[in-house]
Amino acid sequence: MSVIRAFIAVNLSPEILERIDQVSLDLRARMKDIPVRWVPVENIHLTLKFLGNVSTANLEILKDILGKVVSSHSECDISVGGIGAFPKPHNPRVIWVGMEVPQELVTLQHNIEIETARLGYSREHRPFSAHLTFGRVSRNASAQDVHAIAEVLENYKVGFLGATRLKTVYLYRSDLKPDGAVYTPIYSATLEEAESIN
Repeated sequence: MSVIRAFIAVNLSPEILERIDQVSLDLRARMKDIPVRWVPVENIHLTLKFLGNVSTANLEILKDILGKVVSSHSECDISVGGIGAFPKPHNPRVIWVGMEVPQELVTLQHNIEIETARLGYSREHRPFSAHLTFGRVSRNASAQDVHAIAEVLENYKVGFLGATRLKTVYLYRSDLKPDGAVYTPIYSATLEEAESIN
């Protein structure tokens, strides 16, 4: 049985990605001797659900369910800005840019979580935290490296990077290559057009 690694995500506008890339380049210069794996700008997205291994035999069912869930939700606006780290600012392992998202997107993510769990995909029990990962601290980073990253982030401010309307949700295939992951969209579902208020 053939399997692929997959996840469900939404994309950001090219303008916002360009601004995130500028932040990333600036931080790379400040952390040039510290082992951080920087995410290529074309791979930055908001993950709604990481599925892991998906049987190709189940892809059509997954697409059908995703289409139904997504089409029952409206387009929504998100804003991007701020910077932080997981699990804690003084112990950074993942470097991210923050987001403000409406309840509509939180509900959509929750419904995707429920429907994919019904198909047998493991449920994420942590609350949804909308963020854009753009750096991962290497496992071989020393305590001194981690402290240096925390210090840079503590003194580094990222303001408002832009707002965008989310209209489409994608199912991505993830292929791990020697030089990093390659993400390929294999299905898209459109959110219901939001009514304009005049």
